[in-house]
Amino acid sequence: MPATRLLVLGVVRMYGRAHGYQVRRELLSWSAERWANVQPGSIYHALKRLASEDLLQQVETTPGKGPDRFAYTLTDAGERDFQRELQQRIADVTSSPADASAFTAALVFITALPRKLALELLEYRVTQLEGQRANVATVLDKGSDWGHPAHVNELYRLWLGHCDADLTWTRELVERLRSGEYVMADDPTDTGHS
Repeated sequence: MPATRLLVLGVVRMYGRAHGYQVRRELLSWSAERWANVQPGSIYHALKRLASEDLLQQVETTPGKGPDRFAYTLTDAGERDFQRELQQRIADVTSSPADASAFTAALVFITALPRKLALELLEYRVTQLEGQRANVATVLDKGSDWGHPAHVNELYRLWLGHCDADLTWTRELVERLRSGEYVMADDPTDTGHS
């Protein structure tokens, strides 16, 4: 549930106040069911669970046309949890390249971080990926010496390709952020007034 948890907290944070259908609609519009394995039922379960953990506050809504009787707002504890999860997932490379759902869930909210912190986390991620790549390259080079069947090396070649692609993309994102792309949490906002 780490990806679902972060995504639900992030969407409620983004709206300020959101009911379950809004959160579901927003995540489905991002195709989160494909890249984060978020299913509609898990969204409603996450809302209830996060409310029970006091990370979201359930507030009544005015009766309307929709079935939702409650909306949710982020609590102070929810904001802290969101920030902690976001930072951890941006820097973490411990999950397998095939399961990047926790990272992709964090990536969609990277602009909620101050620019300097986002850069530090991504640079840490590069360091971790370089280490991961070196480990995979060593296993690929020495794997048959350790008794692995030769065809198993194809798995390590695949992982090496994932590491290389992740490293290239992460380094490019670092450069884009350094050059000022994207409005980050600490960037001044232009209100249109002179």
